[in-house]
Amino acid sequence: MQIGQLATLAGVNIQTLRYYERQGLLPEPDRRASGYREYEPETAALVRFVKRAQELGFTLREIGELTSLRDNDSVRRPEVRALAAAKIEDVERKIRGLSAMRTALRGLVDACSCGNGMSACPIIEALDEPSANQVRAHAASVPY
Repeated sequence: MQIGQLATLAGVNIQTLRYYERQGLLPEPDRRASGYREYEPETAALVRFVKRAQELGFTLREIGELTSLRDNDSVRRPEVRALAAAKIEDVERKIRGLSAMRTALRGLVDACSCGNGMSACPIIEALDEPSANQVRAHAASVPY
């Protein structure tokens, strides 16, 4: 099938397919005499696999590892499980980071007294600080 047909079948756009090819996630397709790429029907399943893995937060490098394991007849289930467990840890770390950001932003918003005639804005002042740690420290010092 041609690239447009594959894109439709897999639910992605053509640029996504070309990007996956450049990243080594898709096998190099054969070319017709006309120069058009000719994809095997099973490539659509691989593209959907890649998209689902991305939706779960796997990086393209990790997806490359998963596709290697997927294509291996003697799938190393412990390796797949380890990749998934590592992704859970990564997601939990990101959640903690986002939660800290939310707390800092809430502190800054709560400290803001727009319209009270104050000339200084605590949000702008905190963002003018040299480091993000100081933004968090400033937000943490504001009473709730």
